[in-house]
Amino acid sequence: MIKANDPTRISWVQYDGSTDFPVQNIPFGIMIAGGKHKVCSRIGDYIIDIAALYELGFLNGIDLGLQHLENEFLNDFISLGKEVTNAVRDRLADVLDDKNTLGAKAKSEKFLRPALETVMSMPVRIGDYTDFYSSREHAFNVGCMFRDPKNALMPNWLHLPVGYHGRASSIILSDCDVKRPKGQQLPPDSEVPVFGPCKQLDFELEVAFIVGKSNHLGETISTANAEEYIFGLCLFNDWSARDIQRWEYVPLGPFLSKNFASTLSPWIVTLEALEPFKTVGPVQETKILPYLEYSGEKNYDIHLQVSIKPEGSDPVVVSRSNFKYMYWNMVQQVAHHTVNGCNLRVGDLCASGTISGPTPDSYGSMLEIAWKGTKPVNMNDGTTRSFILDGDEVALTGYAEKNGVRIGFGDCKAKILPAD
Repeated sequence: MIKANDPTRISWVQYDGSTDFPVQNIPFGIMIAGGKHKVCSRIGDYIIDIAALYELGFLNGIDLGLQHLENEFLNDFISLGKEVTNAVRDRLADVLDDKNTLGAKAKSEKFLRPALETVMSMPVRIGDYTDFYSSREHAFNVGCMFRDPKNALMPNWLHLPVGYHGRASSIILSDCDVKRPKGQQLPPDSEVPVFGPCKQLDFELEVAFIVGKSNHLGETISTANAEEYIFGLCLFNDWSARDIQRWEYVPLGPFLSKNFASTLSPWIVTLEALEPFKTVGPVQETKILPYLEYSGEKNYDIHLQVSIKPEGSDPVVVSRSNFKYMYWNMVQQVAHHTVNGCNLRVGDLCASGTISGPTPDSYGSMLEIAWKGTKPVNMNDGTTRSFILDGDEVALTGYAEKNGVRIGFGDCKAKILPAD
């Protein structure tokens, strides 16, 4: 049996080369069908009902039950372990292969559903959420704006993956509207804060990973073993209220400026599907402690894009970045997160932090793109943007491409509504 992501594999399901979801992808998500939440996958413009495939006998021999597939979240399915979830992924690819002899094509109406007619749901029950700060370019840019450029990076930044614990309850699915947050802000040249709607609403271009295996309290995870604990990746927009953040973040960091909403894409693309796109990361010139050292290629060449669509107008691409720019990679993040014995749990979400590249067109936030409002971006309707306005829809997209195979994530988008 060839593996799911073999570039020579061709499916009997028709799709064009621009799809995010070829037969080599086989991501996982949760759909709502017939009043039930069900584990699903996607190929081209179709959703794959995995529970239906199970009932048709196409998953025979794999150690799982219907209770793992008719479920509100993927947590129980993921908890079966990669031996099972990878077996399901490989079997789905076989079922969809144009050389398939199992008779699946003749029964396709029983397990394939048009994606445009299918409602997606939050893929995992997120117990805990950690947001890292792992792009050197982003950290440097922010440091230049708010501190002396000669000391843009804080003293600890080149020694460890900085992170903070966020709010899991306000992580929402793509296509859910976001209400503009309110909070305290300190006006320029004032020592007295005011209260009101955020005036500097921003996106943050991020990639998040879903924890796929738990460790016990007191147990550490090494960089060598960290990939065993990463199930897959999603796109993530960590909305930020910059004016609220600037007033509140000293001494303990973001609070109301971050916890009002973060947007997640509905599909989890497995680490195995992304294996062909591994690449080297930035050189870490500063000597790091042994527990953060690693070997091999641990970054991923994933093209990322952000567009802003004003209400009634066409979208404008404001950022083209890449996940490979991350200074601190995911295995280092897992190792650092658990070096003190912190226990990760299946379904936990860890986000990369804003992903900025080396050039202005690759910056991952409006704070950087418009450089604190001094370089507004032109929209197609004649308006400009320094930050996000009411009615704007912000969309994140991402894909990796190699040997004629494109593995994508679908949309991660949301529209901003006025504050109450």
